[in-house]
Amino acid sequence: MNSNETRTLLDEFRSFDKGGYLDLGHPLLNRIAESFVKAAGIGAIHAVTREAYFTTIDGTKVNNGGLPPEITGSKKHRFPDLKGETNRKSLEALVKNTGKESLQWGLAAGMYSGLTYGLKEARGTHDWKNSAVAGAITGVALALTSDDSSHEQIVQSAITGAAVSTAANLLSGIF
Repeated sequence: MNSNETRTLLDEFRSFDKGGYLDLGHPLLNRIAESFVKAAGIGAIHAVTREAYFTTIDGTKVNNGGLPPEITGSKKHRFPDLKGETNRKSLEALVKNTGKESLQWGLAAGMYSGLTYGLKEARGTHDWKNSAVAGAITGVALALTSDDSSHEQIVQSAITGAAVSTAANLLSGIF
């Protein structure tokens, strides 16, 4: 492809697989930064689409078929300051909460990716043990970012993080 031709969006995405789009001078820094950016983007999209869903459900007053509000989520917003209005306060709350959630997603992904890389370099191998330790530490960090974290919640998050990351590591060899 010469310099006069334009690249499509698909070409841009394919180039990411060839070596990444950030070069910070060290593979560990590159891996953490790329994981952070990718997960933060996903977190932002997740937060905005979830709020759009809740606003739509509340706006249409759809009958939930007798399901409790905990399942449907129509009575409970993730972002308490948003009321489905189009005023400045609601927009500011959306931006603030979307930023907070994308930061949490990005930090979790960056931390997990950095820990697995560091453990692989330190131990000389990448196995389920690295995934379990990285998942447990990331689970603890995520539990500590919540507003009301108890020691039971921190332990549960560590166990869940270790279990999920270990399962993902073991299943990656099968599929």
